[in-house]
Amino acid sequence: MSPPAPPSPGNPLVTHAKRAIVGRVRAVFNDRARGEKPVVRQPDGLFGPQSVTWRVHGDVTTMMVGGVAALLLQMLHPAVLAGVWDHSNFREDMLGRLRRTARFIALTSYGGREEAEAAIARVRDIHHHVAGTLPDGTPYMADDPALLAWVHVTEASCFLQAWIRYGEPDMSAADQDRYYAEVGAIAKALGADPVPRNRAEAASLIATMRPALVSDARTREVAHLLLARRAPKLSAAPIQAITFQAAIDLLPAWARRMHGLSSSTLTRPIVHAGTFGLARTLRWAFAN
Repeated sequence: MSPPAPPSPGNPLVTHAKRAIVGRVRAVFNDRARGEKPVVRQPDGLFGPQSVTWRVHGDVTTMMVGGVAALLLQMLHPAVLAGVWDHSNFREDMLGRLRRTARFIALTSYGGREEAEAAIARVRDIHHHVAGTLPDGTPYMADDPALLAWVHVTEASCFLQAWIRYGEPDMSAADQDRYYAEVGAIAKALGADPVPRNRAEAASLIATMRPALVSDARTREVAHLLLARRAPKLSAAPIQAITFQAAIDLLPAWARRMHGLSSSTLTRPIVHAGTFGLARTLRWAFAN
């Protein structure tokens, strides 16, 4: 089922709708409103205009879908979940956490080398002070290379899969491997180990980590806070609903089972068509 093409931009009603959609999305990631300097694409950063990273990370819809899916995967690791549970105010400011993650990705993807490296240094410093004990008494540290590797591989794989599904279905295998090789530089700079350099290594790392994953009461609470949170504005509710359902659908079947989430084969075509439509509309809107 092919998504409908965007309507003619010459229509005044379409122009108004375009502005409304863009306004809703920009309101979520409004840097100026929080006193932050907007990220401007710089050709002298870690990657550059010809990189696969610029292509994958430049799409609003697929990054939102991939980001939510990555969070759902990450929280299945008890130590990653504990770091968020013990050292953040996610219950009161889940949206703020998403914004901070989005800004870090934007800075390291598109910012100049100096500001990208400064962002990495800030995160490394934060991780150095995050440590604690799991409910079973096992100690954890946020700068544990294995935990950083899990966070990285879940983000990279979800961002890439969302882009392939809704942005570039015919993306070459070589470009997919190149994406992992590129973004692996950020993970390595953060202290992750091992860092996958291609699709095969990413799949192997996820398979290796699966025995350590758990779904318990805390996992379910955080997932509920993420998926059941109300949209910041009523007008943004449809966009959020499509994004969240697409993220659930993007998860591996085993991860959906662990979370107790469903992705019906009956509703999947509707979710795909809706997400395709949202992605195409936002690309068209931001380009005009």
